[in-house]
Amino acid sequence: MKKTKILLLGDLHGNMTATLAMERQMQDMEPDEVWFLGDAVGKGPENARACDWVREHCQYFVGGNWDYGIAGDWQAEFYQKQLGEERLRWLRELPTELELTVSGICFRVFHGRPVTPQFQGFDEESVLAPHFHANGKTYGGLISADTHRPYIRTLQNGYLINTGSVGNSHGVPKAHALLIEGIKNSPTEAPITFSVISVPYDNEAEVAAARRYPDLPRQEAYISEIRTGVYSRWGM
Repeated sequence: MKKTKILLLGDLHGNMTATLAMERQMQDMEPDEVWFLGDAVGKGPENARACDWVREHCQYFVGGNWDYGIAGDWQAEFYQKQLGEERLRWLRELPTELELTVSGICFRVFHGRPVTPQFQGFDEESVLAPHFHANGKTYGGLISADTHRPYIRTLQNGYLINTGSVGNSHGVPKAHALLIEGIKNSPTEAPITFSVISVPYDNEAEVAAARRYPDLPRQEAYISEIRTGVYSRWGM
């Protein structure tokens, strides 16, 4: 059976410089499907464009904590004005999680918060194990975003995988995503490949984009994160 190439990405956070760099990589990769794992908006300067990009280029969607917060009850006037009511309604209505079966493994796919606590790649297995059991079933893998750091980890329960962030990576300040290659919807175990995609982009061009919006909340924190990959929003 033919393998399916599935690209999973999230955490664009209004960074169109990084998003367009990822789009160029996607043109070379030619994935069969693109899954969005939440947080199109917030932090960065171009939120309407990022939201529209997700809707145009992805086929499956889940929402993230920033999507729901900005579209909900957060005090986020800058982002809400950019997005407008139609986009805000779309963000509010995003599902919280989906399922994806590849090569005999059923994955639970979600952003992270608000479905679960934010998983870190170094968390104890005892903390992570309960989340493989949800929705009346046991999953063979969890795929999330939210931490802004990509990782692929094997546990006793199965695979723990993070897409990393397209637009606001922590650690290495590049655009990251996850590529899975295997036989989609097959209940039979078969070979499967997980690849972390790392795409450099013009970070200083994104800094300049942020500077064009003097009302961008916590502008200097965003710029610092884009340049260094060091989280700069303590208390949020």
